[in-house]
Amino acid sequence: MVIADLFGAKATADAFFIAFRIPNLFRRFTAEGALTAAFVPIFSNTLESRGKLQAFRLACNVLGILALVLAITISAGMIFTPQIVYAIAPGFIGDDKLFQLTSLLTMMMFPYLFFISVTALFMAMLNTLGKFFIPALAPASFNIAVIICAFTMHDYFSQPTVALAVGVLVGGIAQLLVQLWPLFKLGFRYIPTFDLKDYATRRIGFLMAPAALGMAVAEINIFIDTLLASLLPEGSVSYLYYGNRVVQFPLGVFGIAVGIAALPSMSSIVARGKQAQLTDILSHSLRLIFFIAIPSTFGLILLADPITNVLFERGQFDAVARSGTAFAMVFYAIGLVAFSGVKIAASAFYAMKDTKTPTKVASWCMLLNIVLNLLFMGPLKHGGLALATSISSIVNLIMLLQIYRREHKGVDGYKLVKSSLKMTAASALMLVIVYSYITAFFSYEASTFARAGHLIIAVLVGAIVYISTVYYIGSEEAKEIKKQFFK
Repeated sequence: MVIADLFGAKATADAFFIAFRIPNLFRRFTAEGALTAAFVPIFSNTLESRGKLQAFRLACNVLGILALVLAITISAGMIFTPQIVYAIAPGFIGDDKLFQLTSLLTMMMFPYLFFISVTALFMAMLNTLGKFFIPALAPASFNIAVIICAFTMHDYFSQPTVALAVGVLVGGIAQLLVQLWPLFKLGFRYIPTFDLKDYATRRIGFLMAPAALGMAVAEINIFIDTLLASLLPEGSVSYLYYGNRVVQFPLGVFGIAVGIAALPSMSSIVARGKQAQLTDILSHSLRLIFFIAIPSTFGLILLADPITNVLFERGQFDAVARSGTAFAMVFYAIGLVAFSGVKIAASAFYAMKDTKTPTKVASWCMLLNIVLNLLFMGPLKHGGLALATSISSIVNLIMLLQIYRREHKGVDGYKLVKSSLKMTAASALMLVIVYSYITAFFSYEASTFARAGHLIIAVLVGAIVYISTVYYIGSEEAKEIKKQFFK
């Protein structure tokens, strides 16, 4: 909201979003992507079989090697920043000022890669040790830093978006520091080690290779989306960013949360030789995700325009930006169930130390995404890029579940489909009620307070209608959530 208010969806905002995306491309390899997928199962196995001391020793060794890799990567990235920007945003080449601004912001934010990568390693350790609250809260410190820097430094630089880059660096440091205290309380102390011959470390490297390839596939998708968006009219990159941020809210609060909790739990079960329970956790996690994701999809599609208006439309963010962002949000929302489900399904394979299968599936879906991008971007512009992402994610989830069912005796597909149909029916009723309320009471001419109030009421009414209906028609997930809530 702060970025939208101060920078809108102008070319300078596009420059920041693309510059911020570049270190995030590398982050998938060295942070919560390939590294976490490979590290958590081995760390969990070491913890179960050899105890906490040896598990911490393994973490120290991985941290030492990671620091060297990051130093080389960041140095190379900063040296070759113009070439990287040239490759990822060819649409900026004709505008020297915009290209130079993007290059400057990219160079400034490359060191962020170090802080977020070490943070991800610490988060993986804490999650495996059963600590979830502080790691989940840590990203808030990053956001707070960006917000403060944006407000206080906005007028200090000739290019105001530099304030955002400073905020990213400060936020990266803050996010790392937040993790240290709970780790210290658990007995972790960093002892410098650098043993490339350590078996567990080499095993992590072995698992990282296909996982890194899988992450590379995912990042190639993002790379192509960004490249194509830079060729579209000004603001397209920003529309995709803002729209995706809103869709990320239910995904981040529920989808990613369940995924973060699922991987260590699944890995622990496999480490104890109780692989039969893995299918039960996978099925339960998917149904829990769908319980939130299905009504969220309906709600985001129906309320895309009012949500964008209330959250963003002020300052530099005008009605044109609202329309472009809402358009992107609708197409991203279509894939919300799949975005959440893929995280869970891939975790099941990672827990079994199978990083190859998700990589193969992601490779096929990457090709599908490229084809769909080219087909849809003509008639739908940036909305076509969002739709291609959603469709390829849906196919990704279906393929992962089909493979798991074939090789590991199912995910209780009948129960999953039955639950999903109940959730969809309840969501449809919710849609009718919410649409009636918004049509009757929401007005773009009203004050911000009135618009926000009616939007909140619509969401609350929708939630009550959905939960009541899905409980009434016998949803096991609704009954389980009620039971846990009252416990």
